[in-house]
Amino acid sequence: MPPTKKPLNNKELRLQAEETLREAHGGCLFSATEADPQRLLHELQVHQIELEMQNEELLRAQEQLEEIVIDRTAELTSANRHLHDEIAERMKAETKLLAALTEIEVLSEQLKDENIGLKQVITRGGGLGEIIGQSPVITYIFFRIDQVAPQNATVLLLGETGSGKGVVARAIHQRSSRKDQPMITVNCTALPANLIESELFGREKGAFTGAHARQLGRFELANGGTIFLDEIGEMPLELQVKLLRVIQDGEFERLGSPRTIKVDVRIIAASNRDLKDEVKAGRFREDLYYRLSVFPITIPPLRQRSEDIPLLVNHFVAKFNKKTGKQITRVSKETLTSLEKYQWPGNVRELESVIERAVITSQGSALQILDRFDPIRTPDVQDIKALADLERDHIIRVLQKTSWRIEGKSGAAAILGLNASTLRGRIRKFGIRRQ
Repeated sequence: MPPTKKPLNNKELRLQAEETLREAHGGCLFSATEADPQRLLHELQVHQIELEMQNEELLRAQEQLEEIVIDRTAELTSANRHLHDEIAERMKAETKLLAALTEIEVLSEQLKDENIGLKQVITRGGGLGEIIGQSPVITYIFFRIDQVAPQNATVLLLGETGSGKGVVARAIHQRSSRKDQPMITVNCTALPANLIESELFGREKGAFTGAHARQLGRFELANGGTIFLDEIGEMPLELQVKLLRVIQDGEFERLGSPRTIKVDVRIIAASNRDLKDEVKAGRFREDLYYRLSVFPITIPPLRQRSEDIPLLVNHFVAKFNKKTGKQITRVSKETLTSLEKYQWPGNVRELESVIERAVITSQGSALQILDRFDPIRTPDVQDIKALADLERDHIIRVLQKTSWRIEGKSGAAAILGLNASTLRGRIRKFGIRRQ
């Protein structure tokens, strides 16, 4: 905008008008002595020039004012346009916000049905270390672990394959005074029978063909710590004697060496077999069984604690999210229901494999399990007797066949393969009386 020119006052106009008139008359003006008509004419001419100059001043002022008005109008128009744009943007943002709020409400309703709040359950309320669950049966396992962990007692873990015996063994070790020492695991089913002894107790160079160097055994490696003998029921009978000696005296010899080695090792054994039946069948030493079962813990199968399945699913999804880089955050009710109804013959290990496979194949944030879980048909148990009832009936039939004779070559004890005193104990136990 050009600078505004300051208008002239009356005195300045008068002087400028006289100067203009003087220039028009060649520099000559009338003196005061001249005739009045000429002076009046002169005054009129000066006044006319003053009016013309004033008119020019007014015109310039009007032009400046119009320029100011035009500039201000343009500024206001631009500001109004910006304001209009801002209002439009705000209305658009409010529309988007309303849409987002509506979507959030829909998702919230959906999450009430499907979201199980994925999180790592490590606290005591939901698990013990790697042991996940809060059902009554698994809570009892926590109690048993807390009881035995601070002690150095030998522990025997019993349970089906995949039920978590190895996890329980690690939990016991981590809560013991030996937690800073090694825990050595030996899978008795994975080692060839001819190598189990050298793996457990070590060997000297030249102890047998192929033994080109001395090797420390697992018991030596576990000295001061814990050794976990998994699937102990698979151990050959001839090695069970040496194991019994280690448990009793804490000593053994390497293969090919006469020198006795003493170790301080806590033993945790595990088996998916009923070792009592193995003892009866002659496949497991009775004295070793009693040495191992100082503190037995039976791990329940997953089908007996189906209420822990949602927690286990949470744990495994979080684990495999981290492993695969996926972001699975939702599991539907239908999926959980199908998992809870399944009998899980492979127990927790089978569930872990199913969840890992599902995390890998799922697209988006919802867990999608492609496996189909066929319900296992339960047999009609109306006509099936309990094992104790079958044993009782069998004893009664044998007694009737021998005319209730217990001892002797033809007695019921010999036929049943029992000692006479054992048979009498069974008779008292089952309340059997001669008819």
